[in-house]
Amino acid sequence: MLNFIRAATALPKLTVADCTYNVSQMIELAKEAHKKQVQILVFPELCITGYTCGDLFFQSTLTEGAEGACGEFLKATENMDMAILISMPIAVYNQLFNCAALCHKGKILGIIPKMYLPNSGEFGECRWFSPAYNLGWDEISYCGQTVPMGNDILFNCGEKGPIIGVEICQDLWEPIPPSSYQALAGAAIILNPTASNEYAAKANMRREVITSQSARTVTAYICAMAGIWESTSALVFAGQSIIAENGVVLAENKRFEPENSLLIQDIDFELLQKKRQKNNGFMGCYYNGAKRDYWFIDVPIKINVPDKFVRNITQNPYLPDTEPARTLACEDIFNIQSSALMRRLAHIKANKCVLGISGGLDSALALLAAAKTMDIMGLDRKNIIGITMPGFGTTDKALKNAYGLMEGLGITQKEISIKEACLQHFKDIGHDYSVHDTVFENAQARERTQILMDIANKESGIVVGTADMSEIALGFSTFGGDHLSMYNVNCGVPKTIVRIVTKWIADTNIFGKDVSKVLLDILAMPVSPELLPPSEHGNTTQITEEILGPYEVNDFFMFHMLNGGFMPVKIVEMALHAFNGKYERDKLVSMLKNFYRLFFINQYKRSCAPDGPKAVAVSLAASGDWRMPSDASYNLWLKELE
Repeated sequence: MLNFIRAATALPKLTVADCTYNVSQMIELAKEAHKKQVQILVFPELCITGYTCGDLFFQSTLTEGAEGACGEFLKATENMDMAILISMPIAVYNQLFNCAALCHKGKILGIIPKMYLPNSGEFGECRWFSPAYNLGWDEISYCGQTVPMGNDILFNCGEKGPIIGVEICQDLWEPIPPSSYQALAGAAIILNPTASNEYAAKANMRREVITSQSARTVTAYICAMAGIWESTSALVFAGQSIIAENGVVLAENKRFEPENSLLIQDIDFELLQKKRQKNNGFMGCYYNGAKRDYWFIDVPIKINVPDKFVRNITQNPYLPDTEPARTLACEDIFNIQSSALMRRLAHIKANKCVLGISGGLDSALALLAAAKTMDIMGLDRKNIIGITMPGFGTTDKALKNAYGLMEGLGITQKEISIKEACLQHFKDIGHDYSVHDTVFENAQARERTQILMDIANKESGIVVGTADMSEIALGFSTFGGDHLSMYNVNCGVPKTIVRIVTKWIADTNIFGKDVSKVLLDILAMPVSPELLPPSEHGNTTQITEEILGPYEVNDFFMFHMLNGGFMPVKIVEMALHAFNGKYERDKLVSMLKNFYRLFFINQYKRSCAPDGPKAVAVSLAASGDWRMPSDASYNLWLKELE
């Protein structure tokens, strides 16, 4: 079970006060939604009658006509395994209420009356409807059924399914919306049938209110709004409908549409549940005055895995989708790195940084962050000591880029070959130089770290680490070698994001065109530790992604494991959708097995890693997001993938 549920808003054409016509349009949309495997469908406020009936709401012909039309809708949908929220005026006990009814297979499961009635400006609902604070009854008879009614109802979609809450339009805009209490009681999905008129820029405000409430309550918020076929005697309704999840708009329709339309999205309710589990403030609020008693009504829908996701599952979940937002995120990440390093230098009263410059991607970004740090602190960039340490696998191209970057940034440059020291070390420990094994590789990494540490001591500076978050996750840093530093500015940045941020720096020419040119050359090179001798043509023979698998896939796995805590089968299915045929299922399963194996067996390195800043939504820092025993078993994860 992947723990997604497909939800939709429906925008039907309508004729004000013509319940028969309106329901006919609703039935057509319900049929279409059912064909598209929708499991939760939400219609706009007072969709059976129209929101703009005015004093016609007092006419028994209208309210009874709405009940009759509701009966027709129930009959037409009795074979649809779909929770459908419809809305109508209901007259009961000498009062009239603006109501929403959740239906399933021809049965009304519960009726929710609107609590807060707008009664200022263009709105005057108190003229027609009663606010539903305390009703004094639990059930009413409607459409020949005995139906629970009240604002103390939540709907439960099975043992492991989501809980659904309902509020109506203005309820959301009050200081403490009903959905806040509903969320604290367990609701992960909020449905809101709305009639909100249009004026210039109001759509932006509505979107902000919806996404804010979705983020605050950690819910999926599904808001269906009345459209242009409402009366235009004084107001225009544009039909803006939004599906948001935990503060992010997953889907939003085009406004002012004249035809029937559906807005469909897949809700990851497991992600919401996991976010709730990590947020102990929920129960704190619940017991600190926000506790409400609710009547839980079962919704017997079967939560099916969709044939194909509607949801946009991105290949790179660390950054926003839109280009302006991505640019801002890159700027944020780079500012986080440089500000963090500045704070550490200021605290220990040091003004020099020592970095190993390989000519590769990670050391390039770390050096750029150090350069900006010096600029912020008003220090000469000569206070950065960049050291190239050619070894047995260093290529001419990498060495050229290392020098080009250091020269372009105007830092202090040193070159210290590690070959003779390593050869002496091999002799000391009795290792054959011709055996290019782990000893051969790691000795070089540890020799470089020793040089950096000793130069830092000599210069009264600190070693700035370069290992990125992806390498840290997979253990692709040598214990006691590049695993160590005095502060690591890259530890919170996955490899795919290192590439994106570096490309952004190059494109914006922050450090000048000469530096940008070198960065673009570095970006064009394959990622390699360059610890094995190069080919006869001088090219590296060691490609990291041939050893570990593509970083884009490993970073995808890492995000959804850390952020969602998802089971392996769900991560594979999401990856299949995100990469859209680029990788076969068997290949993804194999790569995920390798990811879990490497992630678990290398926790001991993360348990004693140096400090460094969190830069994206997830982190592996022992002092931050991630705490894990170094000897935990990964058998359960691999067993599921079998």
